Amino acid sequence: MTKDSLHHIVIVGGGAGGLELATRLGNTLGKRKQARITLIDKTRTHLWKPKLHEIAAGSMDLEQHQLNYLAQAHWHHFHFRYGEMNALDRAAKTISIAATYDDEGNVVTPQRSIAYDTLVLAIGSQSNDFGTQGAKDNAITIDSIAQAAYFHRRLINTYLRAQTQAQPLEQGQLDVCIIGAGATGVELAAELHKTTRELVSYGLDRIDPTLIKINLIEAADRILPGLPERFSASASELLRNLGVSIYTKGKVTAVNTDSVVLDGGKILSSGLTVWAAGVKAPDFLKEIDGLETNRINQLIVDATLQTTRDSNIFAIGDCCSCPWLGREAKIPPRAQAAHQQASHLYKNLLLRLKNAPLREFHYRDFGSLVSLGKFSTVGNLMGGVVGRSFWIEGVFARVMYLSLYKMHEFALHGFTKVALDTLARLITRRTEPPVKLH
Repeated sequence: MTKDSLHHIVIVGGGAGGLELATRLGNTLGKRKQARITLIDKTRTHLWKPKLHEIAAGSMDLEQHQLNYLAQAHWHHFHFRYGEMNALDRAAKTISIAATYDDEGNVVTPQRSIAYDTLVLAIGSQSNDFGTQGAKDNAITIDSIAQAAYFHRRLINTYLRAQTQAQPLEQGQLDVCIIGAGATGVELAAELHKTTRELVSYGLDRIDPTLIKINLIEAADRILPGLPERFSASASELLRNLGVSIYTKGKVTAVNTDSVVLDGGKILSSGLTVWAAGVKAPDFLKEIDGLETNRINQLIVDATLQTTRDSNIFAIGDCCSCPWLGREAKIPPRAQAAHQQASHLYKNLLLRLKNAPLREFHYRDFGSLVSLGKFSTVGNLMGGVVGRSFWIEGVFARVMYLSLYKMHEFALHGFTKVALDTLARLITRRTEPPVKLH
């Protein structure tokens, strides 16, 4: 069978679900020349998205944890194509990939089309600023590696500027406002409390750590509104003990260059503002070539993970709205959902190539865990693990949280490589500062 006659599975999006799916398909169908697997992503490297807040805060070294797509494709028998999908032609069964450019404006890869037999959209989600005045221009999101690294550079520059400026520090110059107190916002607040004080300890002696203020803002009546109330109470108590100021029922009406305005007129000073409230799928997915989408641009899929208007197109992860069989709710946008969908779709694609009936996806909620840095981890484990739901906190919760990341690494690399990489990181970490200083 020639290369062109092989069934071509194109996966758009190299996040947790997309990359795990491409790796598994490559290790089987790609290696055996039973299908051609292509992964497309607008970036060149992968990082597990729940770790982005650690990159932003500087508590994780990006170079030690990011994965190069070209290398992964070479090792696991699939193809990687660099670029961003911007159009779909269902009749021709092709997608359009935008041109990419280098820092000097020169074309790296041209605009091009890629044909598919089966298309999997795993594009993920991005922050939703709900059209809030000034948010797009004055707030930083941390939806990608580039954005997390950009925030960290801004943070370092803010502290170096404060250390060397001739005039006294202005009120709010070192303040950070985090808009949105879901898991990302809460985890970032805890990490920043630790890393900002460690930064100051490395010779920034003109900065008084007590002047560093972190504000966490949430429109709902409590932080972590999507999780059980016990999560919220425990996390709130810990954050307040660290000195984090929490503003609930705090709808943001405007984001300025140096402040955040809340509904009712209260103004919070802010040297750096992070928007971590709300999610939506990328705007270009909205009813793309007639596919059904919801109000936040998610593709509507049925229980087989096929889009409702085209059986040749599947969607997984945060970019899809998937029924939670047995419940009226939709499956929540979590990393564990993307992982389970990738595993299920792998099996369904094997069935599809055999022209066999596809199976329905049944989501199993294993609970939720929220890391508060070195201070604590809180969460609950659901019935799929222990027969009933129970609350966990502290060291055991921290181990469980870290195990989620290891499960993702195992899916991509296998046990031996993960074990060696983990050992290497432990050794290297002992010879480096605990926070990234540049």
